[in-house]
Parts: sequence; C-alpha cells; structure tokens
Amino acid sequence: MSWQQKIEQSLQQRHAAVTYRTRQLNQGSTGRCLRIDNQSYINFSSNDYLGLSHDKSVIAAWRKGSRCYGVGSGGSGHITGYMQPHAELEQQLADWLAYPRALLFISGYAANQALLASLTAAGDRILADRLSHASLLEAAVNSAAQLRRFHHNQPDALQRLLDKPCDGQTLVITEGIFSMDGDSAPLSQLQAQTIAAGGWLLVDDAHGIGTRGEQGRGSCWQQKIKPELLVITFGKAFGLSGAAVLCQHEVAEYLLQFARHLIYSTAMPPAQACALQAALIRIQQGDDLRDRLQQRIKQFRHGAANLSLGLGRSDSAIQPLWVGDNQSALELVHNLRKRGLWLTAIRPPTVPLNTARLRITLSAAHQASDIDDLLEALNAIDR
Repeated sequence: MSWQQKIEQSLQQRHAAVTYRTRQLNQGSTGRCLRIDNQSYINFSSNDYLGLSHDKSVIAAWRKGSRCYGVGSGGSGHITGYMQPHAELEQQLADWLAYPRALLFISGYAANQALLASLTAAGDRILADRLSHASLLEAAVNSAAQLRRFHHNQPDALQRLLDKPCDGQTLVITEGIFSMDGDSAPLSQLQAQTIAAGGWLLVDDAHGIGTRGEQGRGSCWQQKIKPELLVITFGKAFGLSGAAVLCQHEVAEYLLQFARHLIYSTAMPPAQACALQAALIRIQQGDDLRDRLQQRIKQFRHGAANLSLGLGRSDSAIQPLWVGDNQSALELVHNLRKRGLWLTAIRPPTVPLNTARLRITLSAAHQASDIDDLLEALNAIDR
C-alpha cells in the first residue's frame, strides 16, 4: 500500500464511521457569540468559562506588554526567551496555589507530555483514570513505563492496581474535572490511596482552575489536597492559552534539565504572560464571575432535567447531553444551529464508541436569555 492509498483509506474510514472532523472558520471572536458563514450564533462550545478572553483589563495588559517586550519571546526559555513577566507570573502562580515552584509551558498538552516523558522510566508504572485527557494517555502509552487504566472515578479499581507489586515508581493520574463528562474526581480518596502505596499523584485541573475553590484555586484546593504534580492550563477560565506545572523546587529543577517539551519550545510571548497576570488578578477577585457561572449552570440543569437525552451528572460548566450514535448527534447539532445556537457533536475517538454527545459549555458571559433560548430549542427538538 502506498502512502497515498494509506491516507485515502484512513479518510474513507473516518467518513464511513461518521467521525470525520472539519474546521469552521470563525469570522468573529470566541466570546458569548461567534460568526460563521456570515451568520451569528450564541456560542455554547467555548471553554472561556469566565469570559476573560474579552476582559478589558486582560486586553490592556497584553497591549502594554507588547509595547514593552514585543510580540514574541524570540527563543526557548533556556536561551533568551525567559523574561521578567514569565518569572513574575510563575511566582504569582506558586504563591496563589501554595507550591514552592511553578513552570510555564506553551500548552497543557505539552506540559502533560513533558511530565510523563521526563519523569517515568522502564520499571515504573502509570495508573490512569481511563477517561483522562488524550495528552496524558498518549504520553503514558509512549513512555517506557507500564500503563494500566482504572475504571472512571472508582477508587476501588485503583486500589486493586496499587495492590499489585511494582519494581519502580508509581504515578497515579486523574483530572480535577473531566473534559468530556464534566464530573469531578474523588481527589481526596485517590491521594490517600496513592500516598499509602508510596506513589505520586498528578492532577490535571484544566477545567477546575479558576472556577472552583476559594479565589478560583481549583479542584485540589476545594478538596483540600496538594498533589505532587498539579497541571493548570490557561485556555479555559483564564481566557488565553498556555499552562503551568506546580511542584516542589527539586522537581522544577529536574524538569528544567530533562523536560524536552520545555527545553526545545519557544517560550510564550512575554506580552501573553503580562495578560495572564491580569487574568490571574481577575480570577482571584472573581467571585462575581463564579457566582454568575453557577447561576447559569443551575438554570440549565433545572430546565434540561426532563429531556429524553441523557443529561450528565455534572455541576461544572461542562454539561454533556448523551445522544448515542454519531449521525443522530450531528443531526441534533444541525437543528440547533438552524436556531442560531452553536454547539458541537463530540464523537469517537474523542469519546468511547456509542457515546456521541453534545458537549455544552456554559460561561459567565452568557445571559440568562441565552440559556432560555437553548432550553427552548432542546425541548422543541426533543418532542
């Protein structure tokens, strides 16, 4: 089989399974509304949970940073790309989350890949919740360690794996809030089990940071734990992009020596680090935004309770509606878009087979009338 035949066969298989992905050109912004094919939609597919991508103080900080430092970092942080805004942001994040150190990464994907690639070796084992993010599972598969997955949010299943002998180190992986189901991990119990087994816990709190806990400190703070490795990302509640790893001083120094995704990537623009500092302040002072988000979540769940579609057990900004087969999910999305509502059908391989769903994401930027419009449309289609 030639390269061309291999590619064509793979594309045909995606089409046949109704899992073919396409991109849509957004002609507007990523806020409460977007514009595609010259039509405006209310946006229910954005991870901008607090609406900070359009916050005036965040935008002003980026502009000021670009005037002072330019629009790029010019290189890896190990060469010339590590600047004062980066150092300040790392210290602010560490102080906020009560860790000795924070290290910036260009994305959450890169941070997760870097951690597993640099920390684990042959003889080690990685025990991961089976619904952990693709960046974690892919990195685990590609690592030299042995990967075993435990049933989603089931500490007993984890314990059975922990009880088995291991010659090397044990790393347990989970998320604070799961990206496709919107539910939360039992972090306190998972940490207690991991400590008892002599392992380390890695929590990816991409969807909890900013929206949960005192001052938005996230899922771990809310559940009163401090994992050895905490990954937070800036593409959700922060309204920007990038990520950070919170850890002990020695771990940070180790990553600076051995994490190739950190060493060989151009550092984030210093102007972006300036904007992230402003976003952090807004999050710390953002009880109003978190309260508004919770109001929208309660409003949606109350109105969607009687839908025949399967409403997930989520109290987060991520509200999945299970449809089942791929074609039905696409048809439902099509009907909602005709009503001016932008939603996305999530299909395999992103989620398991026969669990296609609408992944509805809510934001503090949404108005109560937006939720009413969505519920009215869902109820009309559900009849």
